[in-house]
Amino acid sequence: MRFVIVTGISGAGKSQVVKCLEDIGFFCVDNLPPMLIPKFAEMCSHSGGKMEKVALVVDIRGGVLFNDLFPGLAALKDMGLSYEILFLEASDQALIKRYKESRRAHPLAPDGRLVKGIKEERKILHEIKSKANHIVDTSNLTNRQLKEEIVNIFVEGKVFKGIIINITSFGFKYGIPTDCDLVFDVRFIPNPYYIAPMKKLTGKHDMVRDYVLNAKETGEFLVKLNDMLDFLIPNYVKEGKSQLVVGIGCTGGRHRSVAIADSLYKTLVDKQHRVVIDHRDIEKDNRGASQ
Repeated sequence: MRFVIVTGISGAGKSQVVKCLEDIGFFCVDNLPPMLIPKFAEMCSHSGGKMEKVALVVDIRGGVLFNDLFPGLAALKDMGLSYEILFLEASDQALIKRYKESRRAHPLAPDGRLVKGIKEERKILHEIKSKANHIVDTSNLTNRQLKEEIVNIFVEGKVFKGIIINITSFGFKYGIPTDCDLVFDVRFIPNPYYIAPMKKLTGKHDMVRDYVLNAKETGEFLVKLNDMLDFLIPNYVKEGKSQLVVGIGCTGGRHRSVAIADSLYKTLVDKQHRVVIDHRDIEKDNRGASQ
């Protein structure tokens, strides 16, 4: 029997993960009191093979009952039942945005400041996070990308020891993404915007991509950028970083930054990194401004 404990920060996507796990055949129970975990596990083990894949969501919604989690897990070990812990993480900024959009209150800050509730929850969950088999940072993952992560872990059996690298192309005229760890300005590269046939296209178009990537400056920049990331990524992993956000910016976020971000994405994927990409400003109105 595969027995998974799903936990993590409130707002990090546990409900979505439950849907993903159900899609791949898991029997899921949400918010089971931790003290009942051994009894539930015993029931599953005597189901005659009907409940071979089980996932339990346990988090701070249970209040003081969450304190029973470690005794419950210890009881599983005494029963000879193995289990895995999937911990869902997200940045403060992503969590705040999600709570504001959903208009829900944080479990630890029903009437107070959201930031304070998130900080307190991180303290409470620190120990269980340190024992997790799988940590997934959902800050910049779409629902589709999150499902791919779950499938990779629980269907493909891939064990990830690295970080999720999120590449974001953007336009400086619309502001730098606030969650970027690294930002690279590629406005020094020749601009396709000033060439009439390419003005209305984007970096996804072959003509624009070839123009940008064939520039001498681009080739030198990508060599240096890849060398830097080859150095930084393993050191970030060593320090326990679970997500790295790399911003690539040009003036409007439609031409140079898109082509270069796509090239970087392909290189990192070829190196077996987990990478997601987002072209933040590619669809924005580009009338009257250079890109």
